[in-house]
Amino acid sequence: MATQPVAIWPVLPGEGKDHMKILNYISASVICSYLFHPGYSQTGPPVRYKDPVFQTVKEEKNLSYFSDSPARQNKSYRFDLYQPEPDSVAARPLIIWMHGGGFKFGSKRSKSIRLWSKAFASTGYVCAAINYRLSKKNPLFNFRELVKSCSDAVVDVQRAVGFFKKNYVLYRIDTSRIVLAGNSAGGIIALQAAYSSGAELLQLQRRPDSNLITGPYNPGNIGAVVNFWGAIFDLEWLKNGRVPIVSVHGNKDKIVPIDHKGSSFYGSLAIHARADSLHIPNRLKVYEGYSHELQKHFNPFFTGRATRQRWQEAGRFAADFLYEELFLTPGSHL
Repeated sequence: MATQPVAIWPVLPGEGKDHMKILNYISASVICSYLFHPGYSQTGPPVRYKDPVFQTVKEEKNLSYFSDSPARQNKSYRFDLYQPEPDSVAARPLIIWMHGGGFKFGSKRSKSIRLWSKAFASTGYVCAAINYRLSKKNPLFNFRELVKSCSDAVVDVQRAVGFFKKNYVLYRIDTSRIVLAGNSAGGIIALQAAYSSGAELLQLQRRPDSNLITGPYNPGNIGAVVNFWGAIFDLEWLKNGRVPIVSVHGNKDKIVPIDHKGSSFYGSLAIHARADSLHIPNRLKVYEGYSHELQKHFNPFFTGRATRQRWQEAGRFAADFLYEELFLTPGSHL
């Protein structure tokens, strides 16, 4: 499945080290300059939750979603909030973004997470980019540690979902439209949070863990999953629900393979095939010839302009899918 040219979302400013204020406002003129980029194919007036319609996005940094956390883990439970402004809508959909980094590295301030958070907020979403507990060991070289690290992160995401549901009035959130989204490890967390139970993750680890939530499937009633080059541990878990999934993946990805061959994961292609067979709403965009993070050759320390453009394309692809599933399907309302 070859990638096709799609509309380009705006690249938003605020990447420099000098933007450290609590409120970070994004220039309308910069947004507009990208909206009228030759590659942008929008026709007619922009549509809320689908196209960039807000000239300003407000960013609040280092808020906490788990106030009872041990002091040594305070940074693990921080989030940055991105909101469109001015906006009078009382109940907006929420996207909770989770960064990549192999469950050992990374943070809510990663370039890709900031790009997607700002871009989706400019369409009307509330976006929360969260930190979660990272492993002190080597999860990429130890399967049990990998599963435990993911399990810990799933617990943290469930805490974040509970926090926003409790504070839905304050943040003006539509609790029936909460989306989990992430790239690499973040996509893995989102999939497991929506489709696995604590008991299944415990069984995969083959050891008890009293901190793991063992309640029902999808306890947060997640509305959709955005899976950017992530994976699921067990395809059979897709039978546990019908949460819509939108995936983007490079077919040359050797970090999180797109399929399953030689891997402990089932990547986006395998997920797509099984989701189709189970009639789960889903969509997949494959980048032929591209590796992890949609790079030609994966390099976690450098991302060029072309890679960022592919991230923008991935965001546009996901936005179109979410709009259809959250607002145009039977029972949804604008």
